Amino acid sequence: VQLQASGGGLVQPGGSLRLSCAASGSIFSINVMGWYRQAPGKQRELVARITSSGSTNYRDSVKGRFTISRDNAKNTVYLQMNSLKPEDTAVYYCNAYILTAVDRIWDDYWGQGTLVTVSS
Repeated sequence: VQLQASGGGLVQPGGSLRLSCAASGSIFSINVMGWYRQAPGKQRELVARITSSGSTNYRDSVKGRFTISRDNAKNTVYLQMNSLKPEDTAVYYCNAYILTAVDRIWDDYWGQGTLVTVSS
């Protein structure tokens, strides 16, 4: 199983970016999918997550600015980030709790990370 994240880059304050993360491989089912971020010198933190039924939760600092969504048919999770601030600068990691098709084992999987830089 692999998670491939994309969509990071450099954006000015107030701008927008859309991150995508596609899961592939021997997948039977995906439960929660989410986005985490890690800024230099800080611990990784949860940004947003979404269940298979579409329930979402966000960290307070991104509420009203970020929107998480998923396409279950494509095993893909998205993060639309609007009104970006310099403090949103971090490496963003996608995460998914996946039941593998062959072994039927639930486990956490992580993407490789994509850098988001918010700067003028």
